Amino acid sequence: MVNPDRIVALVGRPNVGKSRLFNRLAGARISIVHDQPGVTRDLVTAEIDGDYTLMDTGGIGLTPEQTPEAIASAAEDQVEFAIQAASVVLFVTDGRTDLTPLDERIAEKFRGIGIRPVLVVNKMDNDEVDESIDYGPFVRLGFGDPFLLSAEHGRNVDALRAEILSQLGPAPERDKSGEDRRLPISFIGRPNVGKSSLANALLDSERLIVSDVPGTTRDAVSLNLDYNHDASGETWRFQLMDTAGLRTKKKVSHSVEYFSTVRTQDSIERSEVVYLVLDARDGVARQDQRLAGEVLEMGKPLVILVNKWDYALESFQAGEMEAYADEHAFRKSYAAAIRRELFFLPKSPILFVSAKTGLALETILKTARDLDQVIEKEIPTGELNRTLQQLMEKRSPKMTGRKRFKVFYAVQTGKRPVKIRLFCNQKQRLEEPYRRYLEHGVMDKFDLDGCPILFDLVGKEQRFSGPEHQDTREVAKVRQVEAKKAATEQEKRKRKPSSK
Repeated sequence: MVNPDRIVALVGRPNVGKSRLFNRLAGARISIVHDQPGVTRDLVTAEIDGDYTLMDTGGIGLTPEQTPEAIASAAEDQVEFAIQAASVVLFVTDGRTDLTPLDERIAEKFRGIGIRPVLVVNKMDNDEVDESIDYGPFVRLGFGDPFLLSAEHGRNVDALRAEILSQLGPAPERDKSGEDRRLPISFIGRPNVGKSSLANALLDSERLIVSDVPGTTRDAVSLNLDYNHDASGETWRFQLMDTAGLRTKKKVSHSVEYFSTVRTQDSIERSEVVYLVLDARDGVARQDQRLAGEVLEMGKPLVILVNKWDYALESFQAGEMEAYADEHAFRKSYAAAIRRELFFLPKSPILFVSAKTGLALETILKTARDLDQVIEKEIPTGELNRTLQQLMEKRSPKMTGRKRFKVFYAVQTGKRPVKIRLFCNQKQRLEEPYRRYLEHGVMDKFDLDGCPILFDLVGKEQRFSGPEHQDTREVAKVRQVEAKKAATEQEKRKRKPSSK
C-alpha cells in the first residue's frame, strides 16, 4: 500500500490538460481526456510505481455553463481536499494562452495557505509555440521557473517526474510482511441510484461528489477503504471503485459518456466483487438486467444492493403497506420479485441498505469478504463428477433429435471465476435452462451461491475431429493424474505407523 503521506495533486483551472498529464505520469489512460471543460469532477487516483499516489482533480472555477453550480461547488471542495492532503502540488497552466485572472486567483490561494506548488506550463507542443510565449507573468507568480512540457506528446515529462521524486524525497522503508491484499469491489448501476452516496457512507467522508443531477460521476474513482471490524478486531482492506451510471447504448450520445462506459467496464474487469445498485422506489429495470448479464459474462460475483430502503420503512410507519403483515414480509416479496426479473443470477445475495441512514452498510463489506473466499474454492474432481451424475439422473435433459446431452467427465480448470470443463457428447445439445439447472445444482452442493460458474464444453465432435484425438488424451491424462493421487494417498496410509 502506498504511503498516504506521499501524495501528488494536479490542480488548475478547467481544460489546461490536467487529466492528460495525469495519464502521462500514470502511464495509463485512467482519467477521461476531453476538450469539454469540467469532465473531471471527482478525485481520480493512481499509484505510481508503488511509491506515491497521484491525484487528478476537477478544474477550479467551473462556470454554470460548463457544469451545474452544485457540482462545480462540490468539485472545488474536492480540490481543496487534494491540496490539503498533498505532499506535492502541480499547478498546471496552459502555455498557449496568456496567464488568466483565474490562474492568478489560484496562485493567490496557494500563497494564502503557504503552499509553493510546482508550476507546470502545459501544451508546449513545439518550439514555435515556446518562442511566441511571454513567460514573464508565469515567473512573476513567485513559484520559480515553470516546467515547459507537452502532456500530449510526452515532451519534458521525464524532467517533471524527476522533480516530483526530488520534492518527495526518498521513500521510507516498508515492512511488507504484514501487508494485506486489498479486495477490489465496485458499485455499478443506472444514474442517480445512490452509488456515490453508498461509497461516501462506507468511507465515512465526502470524498466522492454526491448530487441529485444524474450523471455526476463520469470517471471510475478508486479509493482505499480500511474498515475496523468491531466484533473480530480485524481490519478489512478494500479498494473501492465508484463508477459512472451506465445508460443504454441508444442514450450514449456523447463521447464523454462513451468513455465513461468504457471506464466502468474496466472497473468491473478489475473488481473481484461487483454490486448492482437499485433504487428501492424503482425496482429492476431493463438496463439493470443488461448490466447484471454483462457482469456474469465477465465471471464476477454479483451482489444486488437495494438502496434507499429507508423509504420502505417510512411507508410502513405511515401505514401505507397494509397488504403486508410487516416490513419483513414486504422485503421477502420484494426479493422474490427481483429474482423473477433477474432469473439468470447465480443465487446472488440481495441486501437492503440505506446510504442515508447507514442501514446494514457493514453487510456490504462482509458479503464481499465471504464471496472472495467462495471463488477460491477447489472442487474435488470425483465429488464434482458424482454431483453432475446425480443431477442428470434426477432430471434428464430433453431429447434433441434422437439423443440427449450427456457429460462423460468434468474437472475444475480455474478459479476467479470457477471454471469447469465438461467433456460431453455434443455441446450444442446443452440448452440454456438445463445449463442453469446444472450450475445451480453445483452451486448448492459446493456452497458457491453468488459466484458464477463458467462451463467450458468439449464436445465429442471436437474430441474425435483430428487424427490425434487431442481432447481424448486430455481426459485420459486428467484421469491418470487423479488415479495417481489416489494411489499415493493409499500408499501413505499403508506406511503410516500404527498408534499401538
